[in-house]
Amino acid sequence: MPETGYPWPIETTRLENGLRVVVSEDRSVPVVAVNLWYDVGSRHEPEGQTGFAHLFEHLMFEGSVNVAKTEHMRLVQGAGGSLNATTNPDRTNYFETVPSEHLALALWLEADRMGGLVPALTQETLDNQREVVKNERRQRYENVPYGDAWLRLLPMLYPPGHPYHHATIGSMADLNAADLATFQAFHATYYAPNNAVLTVVGDAAPDEVFALADRYFGKLSARSDIPPAPDGRVVRPTGVPARESVTADVPAPRLYLAHRTHPFGSPGYDAATVLAMVLGAGRGSRLYQRLADGARLAQPDSVGAYGVDLAHAPAPLIVTATARPGVTAERLEAGLVEVLDGLADGVTEAELDRARALLTTAWWRQLSTMDGRADLLGRYTLQLGDPARAADRLPGWLSVTAGQVAEVAAEMLRPEDRVTLTYLPDERATSGRGDVAAEGGTR
Repeated sequence: MPETGYPWPIETTRLENGLRVVVSEDRSVPVVAVNLWYDVGSRHEPEGQTGFAHLFEHLMFEGSVNVAKTEHMRLVQGAGGSLNATTNPDRTNYFETVPSEHLALALWLEADRMGGLVPALTQETLDNQREVVKNERRQRYENVPYGDAWLRLLPMLYPPGHPYHHATIGSMADLNAADLATFQAFHATYYAPNNAVLTVVGDAAPDEVFALADRYFGKLSARSDIPPAPDGRVVRPTGVPARESVTADVPAPRLYLAHRTHPFGSPGYDAATVLAMVLGAGRGSRLYQRLADGARLAQPDSVGAYGVDLAHAPAPLIVTATARPGVTAERLEAGLVEVLDGLADGVTEAELDRARALLTTAWWRQLSTMDGRADLLGRYTLQLGDPARAADRLPGWLSVTAGQVAEVAAEMLRPEDRVTLTYLPDERATSGRGDVAAEGGTR
């Protein structure tokens, strides 16, 4: 297998109603991955409707015109397949992997809920799934240590009115306030064939997929008045660092340092991705070597750096670490800042080689599965306009030079543009617990 690129064929078509269809044939195993990306995420949500895209991730499994509640899941799993859905600020996607003889079933099910969810949506179903989302918010964000970090970081990174100012989970007040008609209108607006990309990867010929897509999706009407998402590409720097300190029921001080970089898919984001690997990927990273193993300020498994792949705004690079017992938040922050500031002086070729190796492994790990490829091609079609651009990603990472890493570090990691979120243990909550155990990892 070649070291770069996307070595499988890609064929595309567009139905008369605007649905883009991408097929990558691979006859190695009798399986197909079906992935449907909708161009709707939390960045599209109007004021007062935060959390709607994520709620529809749940509602889309609750029945449509010809499919009863929970039947979508039962039919796919009964055919030997698996399925799920995810939502992020940029998109919502629904996906199934099934034996190839059940391709028609998977496409029919997706078409039925694209065009038939609104007539089947009831107040009872809406109320039930609202409660599910509330419970998810409690379990994932509110009732776990450091769980609300993302909810706090976004408003500090992006100002009010910016499309990335709020998290995908949304506001419970907004979800509670909206009536059934408002939710139905949201679905009718965004869940249209001309606002979606259908990708099929695996044991199916392109002509077969195109014909089935036309049979099941072709009669669905396009939506001519889909509102564009607000433009989030420009975030005016304030020149003043943003800080927040939270005292909570957490086992040890933890720091998050975040900076805005470049949008996903751009050369600048490639350099920021390599920078994140040098900075915080594993035991060979600078953060681990200097703060966990060297100065012993941070718990070994807590240090990390990662980018968040936002496609329509300066995407964040986030650095995090949890203090060892006896280490204050102030000492830990000073250590993190020292490592960040040192990146502008350059990185070594050994560090670059290690980052390239890690990125190469991660790339081929994703492409090793049918569903990984389907998701990748859907992303590049929806966000960058061409599935073939996926072949440029690994070469883009591998071509990043030490000079480019130093340049993006000097440009993007400036102290005046830094966001710092600090968690401090509430002594009243932690008294009597004894020594703090090492954390199990980072987000």
